[in-house]
Amino acid sequence: METIIIALIAFIIGIIAIPIVLFAWIYIKDEKQQEHSILRNYPVIGRFRYILEKIGPELRQYLYSNDNEEQPFSRKEYEQTVISGKYKSRMMGFGSVRDFDKPGYYIRNAMFPKQREEMHVNQTPKIETQIYKMDADNLFKRKEHAEHIKADPYFLHPDDVQVIGERTCEKPFYVKGLVGQSAMSYGSLGERAVTALSKGLHQAGGTWMNTGEGGLSEYHLKGGADIICQIGPGLFGVRKRNGEFSWEEFKRKSRIDQIKAFELKLAQGAKTRGGHVDGAKVSEEVADIRNVEPGKSIDSPNRFYEFSNPPEMLDFIEKLRDVGQKPVGIKLVAGHPEELHELFSHMQKSGKHPDFITIDGSEGGTGASFYELADTVGLPIMTALPIVDTLLKQYGLRSQLKIFASGKLLTPDKIAVALALGADFVNIARGMMFSVGCIRALVCHTNKCPAGVATTDPKLQKALSVEEKQHRVCNYVISLREGLFNLAAAAGINSPIHFSKEHVVYRKEDGSIIDIDNLIHQFVS
Repeated sequence: METIIIALIAFIIGIIAIPIVLFAWIYIKDEKQQEHSILRNYPVIGRFRYILEKIGPELRQYLYSNDNEEQPFSRKEYEQTVISGKYKSRMMGFGSVRDFDKPGYYIRNAMFPKQREEMHVNQTPKIETQIYKMDADNLFKRKEHAEHIKADPYFLHPDDVQVIGERTCEKPFYVKGLVGQSAMSYGSLGERAVTALSKGLHQAGGTWMNTGEGGLSEYHLKGGADIICQIGPGLFGVRKRNGEFSWEEFKRKSRIDQIKAFELKLAQGAKTRGGHVDGAKVSEEVADIRNVEPGKSIDSPNRFYEFSNPPEMLDFIEKLRDVGQKPVGIKLVAGHPEELHELFSHMQKSGKHPDFITIDGSEGGTGASFYELADTVGLPIMTALPIVDTLLKQYGLRSQLKIFASGKLLTPDKIAVALALGADFVNIARGMMFSVGCIRALVCHTNKCPAGVATTDPKLQKALSVEEKQHRVCNYVISLREGLFNLAAAAGINSPIHFSKEHVVYRKEDGSIIDIDNLIHQFVS
């Protein structure tokens, strides 16, 4: 009995003493350290500031910010994307939560919209996919089940199929849809995410995936999707060990049937300089693909060494097209209209031009960049796009090449506006990431993505089920295409390929509206 009492007393003393000793140890440690001023003045209790600061983004995301407040994407935009991928649905009730008093673009509706049977759409073959159906959804119980369905694909009509490089290449790229995946490299994303995207895009058909500047990987090829192979200033995937361009490696890539086109990346919206990948993401496999050393951070050159002015770039494009026999385009961020004038003038005089131009808005995403570049450099897509389109028309070049647009264009309405402002196609990156599980943790640059998307860490990647997420990617793409045909019908046209500036107006804060041509005139003389 005495032993039990002694043990009990010792236990009680331990319960009291251990917290006191721990408190004293932390107090002394905080008071003595020199790194944090708050902890020196307020030992122990000052730590709560850092705890709240750490969980602040999560508190705002889930509890405090309203549906339209968060950046870079609001909860509304995020949920729309997730729901269209998971349930293949874009339905809502009661009314829009858009703030109609704020300035923005609006699509002009027709008094007599097109009937469904009047739409120029191809609904064959049906696409086998998986969606979820909700059984119960309340505070303490959420139950749903998966169903396999055959979905309408919403392909462009055969007469409307878009062709890239029709008059310049032996092997032009035929595209049955207007929406595809923007550039995302293996290394920036993990192999499971890239594989799920490849499989889902192939499943949807009529679309494409861009490899990003990290080069082609086996995971891009795994699903069978059509591929636009991007070449950045680092030349990853088409370089020799010493960093020089390898024509042999480029020729080998061009012989791969899945690769339909190549894209020279001059700039990216969130980083108008060379790309960056943290060393923690550079695995042996990533290093092998890029022909660099594993474990070391990668910083691409700020521009290509192969050319330094428009004539040299156009000559390089011509050679790439001659060797590869496939379309070659460029990706740029619009800055100075004078530089665009210079480029397009050389195209007009020389008769040389890329097969497409990808315009990335300054609001575009990235796996890693600097705040000063992401926040202030380059023009947003809705400003840059009509400028480029208008200048190409002024120089008589618009019919000779296609325009891809990218920059937070992840819902049908924003895509339709971009098409009306001059785009032929729209690239989406972060919407695709949402479809494979991204929760907007904003830690893409750390290799610690909790959803297993933007990480090469095998332990974190195990969260991502390729077989499940590929259906969400497929559904998201189909849903976007369906939404575009809905908007086209409302605008009185039989296909989204016919969206033009006359279908869009810009509403100012005072309630007045501006035609797009008048709006563009402010930027282009």
